[in-house]
Amino acid sequence: MEYKDYYKILGVDKDSSPKEIKSAFRKLAKKYHPDLNPNDPKAQEKFKEINEAYEVLSDKDKKAKYDAFGSNYDFSGGYNFDPSAYGYTYTTGGSSEDFSDFFDMIFGSNARRASSAKGSKFSFNLDDLFSGRNSNRTNHNYAKADSPKYESELSISIEDAYKGVDKKVGLSINGKQKEINVKIPRGITRGKKIKVKGSKFDLPGDVLFKININDSDNLRLKGIDIYKNVEVRPWTALLGGEKTIDTFEGKIKIKIPKNLSPGKKLRIPAKGFKDMKNNKGDLYIEFTIANPTNLTKEQLELYKKLEEIS
Repeated sequence: MEYKDYYKILGVDKDSSPKEIKSAFRKLAKKYHPDLNPNDPKAQEKFKEINEAYEVLSDKDKKAKYDAFGSNYDFSGGYNFDPSAYGYTYTTGGSSEDFSDFFDMIFGSNARRASSAKGSKFSFNLDDLFSGRNSNRTNHNYAKADSPKYESELSISIEDAYKGVDKKVGLSINGKQKEINVKIPRGITRGKKIKVKGSKFDLPGDVLFKININDSDNLRLKGIDIYKNVEVRPWTALLGGEKTIDTFEGKIKIKIPKNLSPGKKLRIPAKGFKDMKNNKGDLYIEFTIANPTNLTKEQLELYKKLEEIS
């Protein structure tokens, strides 16, 4: 097997830090990923080569063996290492939904490598490179090891976790494309795992999904407490008032205290997240004071008068 200079492939040297190696890989993976170069077979080969180099140089033990024996060392336990022989694949597709989950392992939000005794996985999430919309269809890529088990993370919204949802997941296992339905139970919390029987979908092994719950711009989940951002107008912040807000159990009316300052919180007991054991968290309202736009002439006059008498 021809010697491959993994350092040259990634554009780093032997003294580069893990952070520098990861940064170099991210840039190259973004540039050469097949989903971004669908009509360029050379990009696919380059991406595979980059993948292989990073797989070795990002692992302390494999890097040490590579430095000692070169690329001919079999990092899985023999000689003539070839990642494609172990099922490392990528998923390509034409729909925009395919862009939601193909950089997960490398960028930390989704799959983590498992040991060979437990099975391996290798998937990516493009959301870590670009800002993309969430989708009810997620693509995952898996590599099969000795054990017929496949693992990955599955990201859902806070609302999906609260209410439960059936999620369609696209799989690429050993080059075969499969689409399965994953039933997310109501009240599932971060880190919980869902096992899907492979026999139901003609898969060579069971699939274990670790649940990740994504926060949104105005909604965050901490344990079983929900933090919701609510905007109020300056006059309401000064004079106080009432406001109707949406929750997962319907609309509720909240009282806004007088002399409200930015960042002030209002706690509403037992209106947060409800887990699978029916434990209820609290809802925390975080207020933001939003200045009005497109004021009428009359409103502007009132502001000017307020400025004059202040």
